[in-house]
Parts: sequence; structure tokens; C-alpha cells
Amino acid sequence: MILRHFLTIALAFATLGPVPAAAAPKQLSPDDALLAAYDAFRAGDAFKLARLAAQLRGHVLESYLDYWRLKIRIEDGAAEDIAAFLAGQSGNYLAERLRIEWAKELGRRADWPAFDREFVQLREDDAELRCHAWSSRLARADDGAYAEARVLWHESREWSDGCAALADRMVAAGRVDTDQVWDRVQRLLEEGRLAAAKRALGYLPRGSAHDERLLQLAATNPQRLLAHPPRDLGQRATREVLRFAFVRLARTDPRPAAEVLKGPLGDRLPDAERRGIWGRIGYEAARRHIAEAVAWYRLADGAALSDELLAWKARAALRAADWQMVRDAIDRMSITARQDPAWSYWYGRALGAQGIADGARAYYLRVSGQSNFYGLLAAEELGQAFAVPEPFHVPRDEDVERAGRHPGLARALELFRLGLRTEATREWNFTIRGMDDQALLAAAEVARRAEAFDRAINTADRTQQQHNYRVRFLAPYREVFAQQAKAFELEEAWVLGLARQESRFITNARSSAGARGLMQLMPATASWMARRIGLALTPARVTDVGTNVALGTGYLRHVLDSLGHPVLASAGYNAGPGRAKRWRDAKPLEGAIYAETIPFDETRDYVKKVMFNTMHYAALLGGQPGTLKQRMGTIGARPSGERASEES
Repeated sequence: MILRHFLTIALAFATLGPVPAAAAPKQLSPDDALLAAYDAFRAGDAFKLARLAAQLRGHVLESYLDYWRLKIRIEDGAAEDIAAFLAGQSGNYLAERLRIEWAKELGRRADWPAFDREFVQLREDDAELRCHAWSSRLARADDGAYAEARVLWHESREWSDGCAALADRMVAAGRVDTDQVWDRVQRLLEEGRLAAAKRALGYLPRGSAHDERLLQLAATNPQRLLAHPPRDLGQRATREVLRFAFVRLARTDPRPAAEVLKGPLGDRLPDAERRGIWGRIGYEAARRHIAEAVAWYRLADGAALSDELLAWKARAALRAADWQMVRDAIDRMSITARQDPAWSYWYGRALGAQGIADGARAYYLRVSGQSNFYGLLAAEELGQAFAVPEPFHVPRDEDVERAGRHPGLARALELFRLGLRTEATREWNFTIRGMDDQALLAAAEVARRAEAFDRAINTADRTQQQHNYRVRFLAPYREVFAQQAKAFELEEAWVLGLARQESRFITNARSSAGARGLMQLMPATASWMARRIGLALTPARVTDVGTNVALGTGYLRHVLDSLGHPVLASAGYNAGPGRAKRWRDAKPLEGAIYAETIPFDETRDYVKKVMFNTMHYAALLGGQPGTLKQRMGTIGARPSGERASEES
């Protein structure tokens, strides 16, 4: 039958006459072939990838081609091929990446002996690998894994299939109680992950089942549910749905949620649960800079609050100048959270405000030597003048040459050159792990010469004893920045500090939101600014150094004129001038408190780093940096009648 089928095909071709020779495929340049191979990998086109890889034997990125080919078919790949690659690339970034993927595949297959052999060799793991590791131990009758795996139920992230399977096994073995399940349900509901919360509710015993109709109402119309709550609140499932409704309503507006909780419904709830809801309402109010946040947090006293809720309790207290509440909030944080430089500094400030000078000094000393925003502020509280750490350690030529020959750094720089920045950054960061200061500074110099300025800065930032702050705070394109800063009457150090934070001076940097270039301009902003200053603009010109810096400094000037303060302008450049205005207070506010209480995590970190950068550039450019506290200054009060802050 098969033979007859092929004979039929052959006969059909014979009747068509001779077939002209196929045109030889166009030979791509090595760069184009490599990029095409990467596209084939992402598209899952194993045939095209193999064809292109054959053209690139001997390429500096040949190992990537092999990795991509193995990764595509890892589900049915030959263990021998993977083992050969891991042996040949031992110690390299790609070996770590493939080992992680292979270990996950072995975990999905429940091939625990093979999984264990790979897992023990990994330098890092992730949540899915940890779940597989616990399952492997349980397969060996190591019941101690049950106790360790309890942390799963305190997470608000989605579970991988491996973690879900482990959770199923824990429930079946009776190693999970209802409190743990409710803890996970609460976290998922508070994060708005309704589908995952419903799956978690499935782990509850039959007698603890929730009312699906009430849960849906809490998600879609919480105010209605709270206005007409169920008569019987005896079941925990019912009260948890009400808690979710309070959280949902408070996220929209904490005020009506607080009014309901103060009323008869609040009196019907157990005291511990009511206090916990007050903590959540206080948190949502603090993020919106609502003055009642402090009072609502007080009603939560005694509740078990997360570090995130306690952090916002401290921030609300900072805006209210309630230094005792600042201390109380920080005291209740976990040990890890209390070690954050921010909370060491603010605890010291709270002690100082209460007249406990020796205690304040002890807290400042904890962070004053650290190279960060709060390290500088703490040093100033101790009376230490700011100076850029010297000497500037410059690597020897032979060390730089040796670093340039390092295969991992060479691969990373080639990836950078080809525009594969994500892969390049991962390769680079993996390669420099464990390097001493001398090797790090040599690698940073290699990156600087290759104009991979972000890697130069970040690599120099890692040194522990020997530093070079001229590399940490590079100023490429200095003449352009100086010219545009002067043209728009801005401090050059501030413009450089902002550009360093925006792009690390990568000219073709592009954010996930679409911001482009050194100054990370959104297309609409670039077009608006170009029209404002009379500059002809095409999409291709947006990343041109001169054009981008001119548009960026022009926009920064506009924001500064609108807001009147560099701290506000820094926040406005990142999050929008309207938000920066709304984040002010009804009274004048210390600049550092304004920065610490910015609701957006990204913008809060951004403003601190821009001002920290500015101090260093001011000193390195030969000016007088002054003090960080002076630069942060005082943020003027929000005019009466102007809308107060809302998170968005």
C-alpha cells in the first residue's frame, strides 16, 4: 500500500517533466543569521533554527545556538545530549539555565533520582524547583518536607503545576489545616486574584464551603454586600467574604469602608477580625495620603499586620509627625524588614525627635557607611560632610585585557552589540558573580570601552573595598548634557543623575511602556516637547543622543517650572506632574518624608536614587554638593481646595 502510494507520487512528478533546480537560499550575514536563529527559537521553529545554526559554527555565540536547540525540544530531548551540553558548558550561564529547565522537566516527569542529581548542582532555584525538591523528599519518605512546604500557604503568587500537585498531596495527607488555607485565600483575595482564591477555597473541608454568590457580589459590588450582609455570620467562610468586600471597597475608597466598619456590621465581627480589617483600611488610606489613616491604624492595634501594612503605618505616621507611632510600626516589623536602611534611619529620627539622642546615634551608625540615600542622610545626622570615596582604583592594562578575553564577558558584549539586551545582561551578571574587586573593576572597564555603560556602572557598583566612583557615576556624552543643561538653566549634576537612573546612558534603551533613549521619553512626550521647542522630529531621531537629551532636559525644565521643586520634578518626570502635585500634604512636608511616602514603589525608589546620584555628580563635576537634606528641602503645602492625593 505504502509502496503504491510512493509510486503514484513519482508518476505524477514524472508527468510534469524535469523540475528546475531550486534557487540556493540567500546567504545571510553572520549577524542576520544569528538574529534570525533567535527569532526561530522564540517561534519554536526547530527546523529553521537547525538550518541557521549550521551556518554559524565557530561563532562566539555558538553555545547559544546549541542551547536554543536543546531548549526547544526539552520535553522530548535526549538526556545524553543535555548531559553533553551541561558538561561542555560547565560553570557557564547557559549550563545553569539549561540545568534549571531540565530539572523542572524531570520534576514534571517525577523522575526524582535524576531530578536530585541536577538540583544539587544548581546555584540558584525558584519556587517551582523548591516544590519539586520537596516532592522528591516525600517520595523518599522524608516527611520533614511537609513542615518546610507549609510556607506555600503563606504566598499570594500563582502556583506552578508542581506546587499545586504538592499542595494536593499535603491536603490528602492531612498536613494542612483550615487556618493555613484561609491564610492563602485571604492573601489571594487581597491581591485581587479571584480565580486563584476560588481554587484555594477548594481545599477547605465540606463544612467550610463558601457561598459562591456572596463571593461574586463581594468582587463586583462590595458596597451592596456590606449594606445588606448575611444575617448569620457564624461561619468563617461568610466572614471571610465580608472581609474581602471591605478590602475591595477600601481599595476604591477607604472612607465608606471605614463608615461601615464603625457601624452595626463591625460590632457583629469578632474583635481580632475587625482589627485586621481596620489595618487594611488604614493601609489603603495611607497610600492615598488620607489624614484619617493614622486613626484607622490605631483601631487596628493588636492585629497581626504584614510588613507591607506596617511600612505604610510608619509612612502615615511620618506625614502626621507621630514619632511614637513610627517607632511602634517599625518595632512590629519582621527582623528582615527592620534591617532596611529606611527603617533604621527613620527609627533614629523618631528617637531623636523624642529626645533620645544616644539611641538615635546608634541607629544612624547602623547605616551611615552604606552607599545609598539613607546612608547619606544618616551620615549627615552624625555631622559627617559628604565626599566621594577615594582613591579611584583604576585596573591595570593587563587585568583589562584578561577580562576582555573572558568567554562569558565576550558573549555578553556580542549579545549587547546585536541588541539582545536581556540575554546579554543575564550572561554578564552571571559571569561576574564571585569576582573580587580587582576583577570587577577590570570587567567594568571592558564594558565602558564597549559603551555598555549600564554594565560598567552596575559592575563597578558591586565592589566592596576598592572602588572607582568615576565609573560608578559615569558621565558619557558629557558635552551634550552640559550644553543642554545650560540651555535650559538646569543643574547638570541633576540632569546626569536623572539620566543615570533612567537609562544608565544606553542610547537605544527602551522600557516596557515604550519610553526611549537616554532620557526615556514616551513618544507623546517627545512629540509634544519637539513642537514646543521647534524641533523637527522623526521616530528614528528620538534615540539620537543630541535630540533625546534636548527633549529630555526641555521636558524636565517644563516639569520643574510647573512644580517648583527638584524633588517634586523628579517624581513628576517619572510618574507624571499631576501625581507629584497630589502627593503633597496640606502642610509643608520635609522632602525626605515626601519621598518616603510616594505611593508608587518604582517612583519612591526613583526619586531617592536620582537625588543620591545628583550628590555624587555634583561632587565629581567639581561643584559644591552641599547636603542631601538641603537638596531634599521642604515641599510646600498643597493649596487649599486642590484635590488630595489618590494612589493613581
